[in-house]
Amino acid sequence: MKTGLPRKQKGTAAIEFIGVFVIFFAVFYGMVSYSLPLLLLQSFNQATAEAVRQSVGLDPTMPGYTAAVQSTAKLAITQRLSWIPNAYKFDAATQVTATFTGGLLSVAINYPTANLQAVMPFIILPGIGTVPRLPTTLQAQSSLQF
Repeated sequence: MKTGLPRKQKGTAAIEFIGVFVIFFAVFYGMVSYSLPLLLLQSFNQATAEAVRQSVGLDPTMPGYTAAVQSTAKLAITQRLSWIPNAYKFDAATQVTATFTGGLLSVAINYPTANLQAVMPFIILPGIGTVPRLPTTLQAQSSLQF
């Protein structure tokens, strides 16, 4: 006696597999492709907060305070983000700004997301567009009023 699926049902399993696989792959790709920018953004937020914390330790009445704040902040960010590989093209010299004006100390990072294209694939889907859809820059800022 023959066992198995009836003759009419042979391709049904393959079609169901394709449907489930497409949904599974879309969810998996979304998780992977958005996790890297979110990790970078969280790291940038932590680094700017640490830069402000370390800059608070400087004496605001010392000569050259603004330059000292900028160098301290950039050094703190460089140390905090030293784990980022060179392929990501993170450059603290050009992407980090530290200012002290009117008693407000502010440290910001502006990282262009175009740098991520060398590291992770962006897929262009018809009708949807680029996935992952990211802003042109990842921005993080911390500030403290004296």
